[in-house]
Amino acid sequence: MRSVEMFSGCGGLALGLARAGFDHLLLVERDKYSVENVRHNIARGIDHIGHWQVHSDDVRAVRWGVFKELVDFVAGGPPCQPFSIGGLHRGEEDARDMWPEAVRAVRQIAPQAFLFENVRGLLRPKFADHLDWIRLSLMAPNVAQGVDEDRGSHLARLRENDTDGLYQVIVVKVNAADFGAPQKRHRVLFLGIHRNAASFVEPPRPTHSRERLLWDQYITGDYWRRHRVKNPPSQPANATDRLKVEALRTDGRLPEGLPWVTVRDAISDLGVPGSRADISNHVLQAGARAYPGHTGSPIDEPAKALKAGVHGVPGGENMIAFADGSVRYFTVREAARLQGLPDDYEFVGSWTENMRQLGNAAPVQLAESFGLHIQDVLSKASGPSRRAA
Repeated sequence: MRSVEMFSGCGGLALGLARAGFDHLLLVERDKYSVENVRHNIARGIDHIGHWQVHSDDVRAVRWGVFKELVDFVAGGPPCQPFSIGGLHRGEEDARDMWPEAVRAVRQIAPQAFLFENVRGLLRPKFADHLDWIRLSLMAPNVAQGVDEDRGSHLARLRENDTDGLYQVIVVKVNAADFGAPQKRHRVLFLGIHRNAASFVEPPRPTHSRERLLWDQYITGDYWRRHRVKNPPSQPANATDRLKVEALRTDGRLPEGLPWVTVRDAISDLGVPGSRADISNHVLQAGARAYPGHTGSPIDEPAKALKAGVHGVPGGENMIAFADGSVRYFTVREAARLQGLPDDYEFVGSWTENMRQLGNAAPVQLAESFGLHIQDVLSKASGPSRRAA
């Protein structure tokens, strides 16, 4: 299915959707360093990436209408800073709020489906009206905000017609670890399907679980044997997990699905930084230290969510914490694995800049799971397709 993507960053969302079968005709990204990395890998002919076209520009300058008869899907990750817990929390008053541009793209292209990703901070009560405006605007993009109309008046008009939209839209709160990413990355996804394509839409079911990981670690011990860990811990350090293990042992039934993917699962074959000449971007970044509130990501759990950092990269989220208590920064390659980017995806530029891009990226595994789900929904569409794929 042909698609376009806005706010594409270094390509995590785009790559996951490409693996799910979406054919991107255009990616639009303003950040020149992200564009440089994507173009570097286009030139290298990476799988799913080598044919991409990246437009380095502000999305407000793009005339999306030219794609109306060319694509069936729109995706993107509007800037999260207006809603991030680590940001200024200004929401719609923040000049970086690009949700109106996401709505404009849907209105001008009229796709069969769309997927937008953002931080879970958008779900805070402070942003309740803005969240409702986003959802209703995506449901009825044809009910556009007037030139002289304020956001509140527009929201009131949208609420009056909230059952008559062109799209079914669901707002899904997810943890990327539940979909196979080795990272506890909490996000909110806006999934929309045109009403002529499907009569009902629901989110995909998680494929991985914490309970199954705890089962493999503390009930059967398979996890430790697989990694040849000597003298593994007899119980989780976390009190909540200890209670879960006891409940699992009492119940005796294998939890459904696959185990969460841990940091050790994701990076153990890389070896120590600098030890492999065949792996790019696996270089030690010195200076990591643990302190209260910044203790790093335990190696035998999915990592904490990578952070871009407004005033530099925070130490806690972007460090690995080993079982012996030592810590170090993730290398760029390790961070790329946590986001699901393949080893042949090379990064150019500094560690700090590349970690910023990775901290802003969407996990490939999460994007692929939702992409496959959307493809399945559309393939089962009860009505005729608006046009050939």
